[in-house]
Amino acid sequence: MPPASCPCGLTESYAACCGRFHDGSLAAPTAELLMRSRFSAFAVGDTAYLLRTWHPDTRPRHLSLDPRQEWTRLEILGRTGGGLLHAEGTVEFRAHYRRRGQDGFQEENSRFRRADGQWAYLDAEA
Repeated sequence: MPPASCPCGLTESYAACCGRFHDGSLAAPTAELLMRSRFSAFAVGDTAYLLRTWHPDTRPRHLSLDPRQEWTRLEILGRTGGGLLHAEGTVEFRAHYRRRGQDGFQEENSRFRRADGQWAYLDAEA
């Protein structure tokens, strides 16, 4: 069952926020909203959405998520481009998780690029 509140941290419910992107009703209009929806997809275990929103140039054939890792919170640290009129953008974030009773986080500056007019995750900047 999907969560009532959205895992991405915005105030809307999951259905009104990232759930509408996950179910295909709407495409994320900005790179940041795509980043948030991808975090939520990790949190709810939606590998199909993760693969669908991965840029075709870098998309893996398969993706498996660790069921023991619970994604708990997302912080957006910065962004460049990625707006309605941009073709590329970056979103720097810190994604918090809990695994085996231990808290941790992953920090990344993700690059996004449009593919067929839709935002897609390209890769992480080194």
